[in-house]
Amino acid sequence: MTKPNPASPQHSGHTPTLPELWTMTEVAHTMRRTRSGVDKLRARDPKFPKPLKDGDDRRSRIYFVRQEIEAYLAARLDARVVA
Repeated sequence: MTKPNPASPQHSGHTPTLPELWTMTEVAHTMRRTRSGVDKLRARDPKFPKPLKDGDDRRSRIYFVRQEIEAYLAARLDARVVA
């Protein structure tokens, strides 16, 4: 029988909170845009959240942090109300 490792997160009483990652398809669906529409928005808006790339290859999948996308959309809505 294996003894529990008291230093491991599952036994220390603290569970690390990892961000929820969305694919480009999920971001496009949430924003009601096409994938190319999201790419165009990323290219023209420097405030758009930066993706995490899964590898070095040009075709590697990219992921976005859900909370960053939601914060970006909330900021745009707030700016619209102020303007």
